[in-house]
Amino acid sequence: MTRRHRQVGEGEHEGGDPLAAALEAFAAGEPVCVHDAEDREGETDLIYPAGATTPEAVARMRNDAGGLICVALSDAVADAFELPFYGETVDHPATEGHDVAYDDRSSFSLTVNHRDTYTGITDTDRSLTIRALGEAASAPRETEFASEFRAPGHIHLLRAARGGLSEREGHTELGIALAEAADLSPAVVVCEMLDDQTGGALAPADARAYADRHGLVYLEGRTIADRLG
Repeated sequence: MTRRHRQVGEGEHEGGDPLAAALEAFAAGEPVCVHDAEDREGETDLIYPAGATTPEAVARMRNDAGGLICVALSDAVADAFELPFYGETVDHPATEGHDVAYDDRSSFSLTVNHRDTYTGITDTDRSLTIRALGEAASAPRETEFASEFRAPGHIHLLRAARGGLSEREGHTELGIALAEAADLSPAVVVCEMLDDQTGGALAPADARAYADRHGLVYLEGRTIADRLG
């Protein structure tokens, strides 16, 4: 992925290329706003590198974004951790016929807490779990997952599709593509941005305005898929 990152970045950031700016921000541990597509979820997620997630970042996600705070892992990392897809593991009638309108399947796996957390829900506890997941994802074969994490917990894990963006273009895969292109651990935090007035997904124009106000990069998922897929 290093080669791809250099190709995207050379001579483009100065010209206002949002992908180059996003990779630079990600490499510095800063979040980006990514809208998947109008004909998919139609949502913008606030996305951080997992390893850079502080308690302040968790507070920002729950206050400014308001969606579900999840950690997305690459397929290879999820395999190394022996993480199942939730719907394929739980033997309960509610998991049958689980069709989603925007995709073929859900990416949800287990929910976990790091074993050093207390309740697991505080900003400090959640950031500890998230950072530990990012560190573990950098050397998955050297991690005894069950020794570090317990389930159930307060952090929802997501498994990226095996083929990445060539197979699925959800926020899980879009975030992992950004992390890998920025030469980071293949683990990112995603949180949907919701509208406080309507309760629905924050409109792309409003998400872009939020990004502008806070000096963040806003990206369309198509930009990431076309150039990193």
